Amino acid sequence: MSFPLGNRRRVSATLPFSFLVALSFAVAAIAGGSKSPYCNNPVQLAMVKIWVDGDEGEYLAGLTASFGATLPEEKNKVPKLPAVFSNPLNGCSSSSSKVLSQLSGSAALSVRGDCDFVTKAKVAQSGGAQALLVINDKEEIEQIDCSGDVSPNISIPVVMVPKSVRDDLTKTMANKRVELLLYAPTRPIVDISVVFLWAMSVGTVFTASLWQEFGISEQTEKRLNESSSKGMHNIIMTPVTRKCRNCPQKTVRLPVIGEVSVLSLGVFLFCVIFAVAWAVHRRASYSWVGQNILGICMMINVLQLARLPNIKVATVLLCLAFFYDIFWVFISPLIFQQSVMIAVAKGKNTGGEAIPMLLRVPRLIDPWGGYNMIGFGDILFPGLLITFTYRFDRESKKSMGKGYFVWLMVGYGFGLFLTYLGLYLMNGNGQPALLYLVPCTLGVTVVLAAIRGDLKALWGYSSKSSAMINPTAEV
Repeated sequence: MSFPLGNRRRVSATLPFSFLVALSFAVAAIAGGSKSPYCNNPVQLAMVKIWVDGDEGEYLAGLTASFGATLPEEKNKVPKLPAVFSNPLNGCSSSSSKVLSQLSGSAALSVRGDCDFVTKAKVAQSGGAQALLVINDKEEIEQIDCSGDVSPNISIPVVMVPKSVRDDLTKTMANKRVELLLYAPTRPIVDISVVFLWAMSVGTVFTASLWQEFGISEQTEKRLNESSSKGMHNIIMTPVTRKCRNCPQKTVRLPVIGEVSVLSLGVFLFCVIFAVAWAVHRRASYSWVGQNILGICMMINVLQLARLPNIKVATVLLCLAFFYDIFWVFISPLIFQQSVMIAVAKGKNTGGEAIPMLLRVPRLIDPWGGYNMIGFGDILFPGLLITFTYRFDRESKKSMGKGYFVWLMVGYGFGLFLTYLGLYLMNGNGQPALLYLVPCTLGVTVVLAAIRGDLKALWGYSSKSSAMINPTAEV
């Protein structure tokens, strides 16, 4: 994905652009001229729905071949087919008429290898199979090419599915009837869930920047706030204590914690119950709501505690995060066979329980389901710079138009838009959001400061309220 793009950039530095264009057209013409007219099917992302003993179960994803029949977009246009393993399992030959009769009217399953895909399709079709699923030798799925002699007689759809399908279906089919339904639903270009995720990300940074306007908890609440890691409890108590600053409050004295208000204790207990309830139901389909609430509360507090003193520190931090994000999203799959950054953000493959470090919203109109996500780092790193500019504008008494905060909020929102645009242009492959967010925030700051003559002031700026780590979150 990003690796070929990098290669093209290096080549274009040494060869004329016109030559590259001509060369690409020549290669395309040669490839197109040598391809069979029966091997021009568009690549389809196939959905394979599974029924077990008549009950609809999960689905798996596959990729269609460049030959054979194409899949319809609607599932009501295709029948359910009984799943049958080829014999022999490689599907390269039919051993007897009995085996052929077993394939009749079925969705045949064969493993990859020993012969080309076209041969497997011909054998399955000759046995009366209505579809062929080729089980890959790894979890990743690939487009099935035309490595054999393709004839117009192949009229069944051919789909590649992941390696794990073999073991899963073998266990299920041992004593149960399994049926498969193959179709290729169209994915929407944009899912509305992206709008909610964008709003949550921008809203978190905006709220954290203006949090000081809500006031802070009273001194008597500080120790309890610290014991709850200044999370949801602080987010609830901060505006409440500001609103009811002069309201009478009953207090109680607790061991270790000391004297706290009854209201604060009640809120603390609510937060504990909320966190425990999320932990218990963390695998439920609705757990994303609690995960997002806890994550947003945590990030607002982090942006209050960790404060950048100037853009010199911001430049070092964001530039390092910029290259770090690119490496672990784009380069790490070439080394570790998966994107380590995405796996860690999702809380997967960590050898046990893990807390997913991201916000997520389920795709609402995508027939494939799933979630749109953004990692905490894609909010916190730009957020540190944006909250700094808010403090700088306030302490320098800059108006909205002449300040930096508004421009960076616009830049952050636009950077997120570019992130999701890149996500869809790259067919849903994970994107390093900081690749877009750093230029749209740090880049905007540097350019504006240079134009306005503020670069030196911002670079070496210091303030009593701008300590790098402010344990009291003084605002």
